[in-house]
Amino acid sequence: MTNTIAERILDFLKGFPPFDYLSYDELLHISTQIKVLYYEKGDHIFKQNEALHDYFYVVKDGAVGLYSDNTLIDECDEGDIFGLRAVIRKDLYLLNAIAEEESIIYGIPAKSIDDIIINNLQANQFILASFATNTRHPYSSENKGKLFANETILQPNASSFTEVQSASFSKNPITCQPIITIKEASVIMSQSNIGSIIITENNRPIGIITDKDLRHKIATGKHDISEHVTAIMSAPVITFPKHITVAEAQIAMLNHGISHLCITKDGTINSELVGILSEHDIIVIHGNNPSVLIKEIKRASSANQLQMIMQKAQLLMKNYIEQNIPVGFITNIISAINDAITKRCIQLSIDELQEELPTSFAWLAIGSQGRKEQLLLTDQDNALVYENVQNDAVVKSYFLRLSKAVNNKLNVVGFEFCPAEMMASNPKWCLSVSQWKAQFKNWITHPDEDKILLCNIFFDYDFVFGNHDLVDQMSDSIFEAIDNYEIFLNFMGRNALRNPPPLSFFRNFLVEDSGDHKDQFDIKARAIMPLVDAARLLILSHEIKDINSTMARYKKLGDLEPQNKDLYDSCINAFRILLRFRTQHGLKRNDSGRFIDIKNLNKNDRLKLKGCFKPVKDIQELVKIRFKLSQLL
Repeated sequence: MTNTIAERILDFLKGFPPFDYLSYDELLHISTQIKVLYYEKGDHIFKQNEALHDYFYVVKDGAVGLYSDNTLIDECDEGDIFGLRAVIRKDLYLLNAIAEEESIIYGIPAKSIDDIIINNLQANQFILASFATNTRHPYSSENKGKLFANETILQPNASSFTEVQSASFSKNPITCQPIITIKEASVIMSQSNIGSIIITENNRPIGIITDKDLRHKIATGKHDISEHVTAIMSAPVITFPKHITVAEAQIAMLNHGISHLCITKDGTINSELVGILSEHDIIVIHGNNPSVLIKEIKRASSANQLQMIMQKAQLLMKNYIEQNIPVGFITNIISAINDAITKRCIQLSIDELQEELPTSFAWLAIGSQGRKEQLLLTDQDNALVYENVQNDAVVKSYFLRLSKAVNNKLNVVGFEFCPAEMMASNPKWCLSVSQWKAQFKNWITHPDEDKILLCNIFFDYDFVFGNHDLVDQMSDSIFEAIDNYEIFLNFMGRNALRNPPPLSFFRNFLVEDSGDHKDQFDIKARAIMPLVDAARLLILSHEIKDINSTMARYKKLGDLEPQNKDLYDSCINAFRILLRFRTQHGLKRNDSGRFIDIKNLNKNDRLKLKGCFKPVKDIQELVKIRFKLSQLL
């Protein structure tokens, strides 16, 4: 006689490791022995220092929090295993396991572990990995149900990955006092055979001189070698604590355009210097890294050369994705490379025009590029702002020619022309600062559907090249206009709710009902953009500028609104998962990754996506309440 309950349990478990490694007969044998348990919210499954149960556990429905005293260590949801380590150790429980909501839990007999270990190598590796690490994947919010040590792609010889390891730095930096001369410092550098010297005061770093400073400031005659080192030192220095990772070092060097980081006792400029980390130190760790690509970009003399570098960057990004590097690291690295390529395209175009710049200007990345969230090569979105001038027509003509040259080069690199012409070569988006201000004011004080859409795109701008002061003036004008017309935020709020939560009443994915993508799920419009739009709206309501990325906006919102921090953190996690999922899908299909064929997803991926949708629903509910939108919908 068929055991229907056991088959239902089997059908559930086979979607999760280590059970997905087992044969049907092995899994059926275990399923017939499983105890089905029900817990109400707040119930303990086991307590800290409690004697070992005869079971380890899997969450069927609901959620279980693992606590050390009152500190939440981890949260387990559908398919997650807990209580396993204690079974392997055959010792007391080290944590409290508490039902976070009504939950159904499968209790799996401890003796079945012996069967798993003996009979199945892959399951054996999973269990041993659990015992060895005592943790799921450290980015488990992105990869529920998998262990870090179980990711075969992270085996030591699988790749050249080094970004999350601690960077090795020189623990005996050469230093000097601010009162010595440049000549004296140069002699010290020469005798020590080093390319930099740190100027310290009371053992604290106040500046740095490198070979580059000597070439550009002394050899050119700008300064005399008899002057004090303070005359040419770069200050303030950029400091980090001892345990800086390779990725953090790379990002800092790329963002600040520097080649040396000072390592101090507490990571601040006000504490004792303990070491120095150079770009060379990073390159020694591995040759194929972002720093090398940035150097190649700076040396590139044509768009075709930049195209080849971009292909390397895309390969680097693909490797990062495959190695499960955190999405935040990946976006920072790829954005820095994209910005460097754009800067080089601009400089090459300025040189080609062979004309003197008529006035100062700033180049802006907008949309996903402006938010530093563009991983896959999609179309380019950019704009240009120039200083107010009297002969506007002549100046605009120059910047339109410059923009066209830049857009053409970016197209060669791999960024397709924007179909909607959201590019600086379009006269609409190449304006003086006063014209941008007037345009923003018009959008804000006379909003309609088209203008709100433009706000969503252009209010995510990011400075790339030129005069940053022009961008600050633009930002100030936005907040000034909003202060005088606060109802604008309500219009933006209504627009942020244009896409409902991605699940239907029956918890099915909302898919496209017609067109080329019929029955496919639009992960951008239905899941990613609602999070993006809400973050933009909420950060604008706090009048915060210069924070453009969605994750950074939610992090700042968590600081500003501690009562909503849990919600904002869940939005960050959901966004990370969705962005990674879209990128993986795009790499697999060699497209934008926007449309997902749900029926081709495995159960784990469907559950992973569905887990992201609650924050989407909750953040939209917060927007609806805060901006009093119920009556407007």
